[in-house]
Amino acid sequence: MNNSVLLILLTFLPLAGMTAILLLPKRSVSTIRWTALLITFAQMALAIILWMAFDNKLGGINDPNSFQFVSQATWLDMKSTFIGNLHIEFFMGVDGLSMPMILLTTIVMAVATVSSWSIDKSHKGYFALLLLLNTGVMGTFVSLDFFLFYVFWELMLLPMYFLIGIWGGPRREYAAIKFFLYTLAGSVFMLLAIIGLYYSTNIGKGGEVMHTFNMLAMMDPANYVSEGILSPDVLGSFGGNSLRYWAFLALFVGFAIKVPMFPFHTWLPDAHVEAPTAGSVILAGILLKLGTYGFFRFNLPMFPAASA
Repeated sequence: MNNSVLLILLTFLPLAGMTAILLLPKRSVSTIRWTALLITFAQMALAIILWMAFDNKLGGINDPNSFQFVSQATWLDMKSTFIGNLHIEFFMGVDGLSMPMILLTTIVMAVATVSSWSIDKSHKGYFALLLLLNTGVMGTFVSLDFFLFYVFWELMLLPMYFLIGIWGGPRREYAAIKFFLYTLAGSVFMLLAIIGLYYSTNIGKGGEVMHTFNMLAMMDPANYVSEGILSPDVLGSFGGNSLRYWAFLALFVGFAIKVPMFPFHTWLPDAHVEAPTAGSVILAGILLKLGTYGFFRFNLPMFPAASA
């Protein structure tokens, strides 16, 4: 099987497992548990296969030539909409930054599933949400289209909210809402930067204007239109700083909340204490690393001057 197909399977296998669990009767608790465990171990096996096939000699970071197991296809291409031409790609790949995170994710998710054996209520919903969260996390690490990345980023929010809010400790509702609001606020800042980057890039040929969410294109200054608000050549400013600086800061805040960094950290103690065991494992093992991953994947290569 083609390794790019394996990467897609690795990402969406938990989603298939979630669907299977939702089709099972609620009373089949043992079957639900074992289905979730089988899916996570199968996913871990796929990650090991990809890791063994990964060429470390090409395993750079954010280098267009270093990405492996690439899948790229047009997802949505709409001309002359009320927001202009809309071009979104299904674009996935792995480099030296994301490969270790993929392997780590599968291991942590397997541990989280095993630690969920003692869950004593709503097993069907619990394991379905756990697998949905799995797909969301995996998708963020393999996405090379900013729109696709944002979809997976937001996909992580709701499962974690419900896992804390339903299966958490005595103050679970408070912890879940606080986690939700902080993360949602960060997502708004991130979305503003993404929209600005999208309308500042152009990969069209022959005079055609084609904006893009392609992360690799956004890392290349040659793909920015001269009049784009986030073009490196634009000297416009707000509050004494360039607009690219503010876009960098918007992304930084979105990722800093996830790390979390001071002063955006106050949601974490409540979430850790009130989350079920699996939720705490996933928070510590994966979710808190997503913010740092975002710094290295987006802030540094897309805004090198602002990062200096």
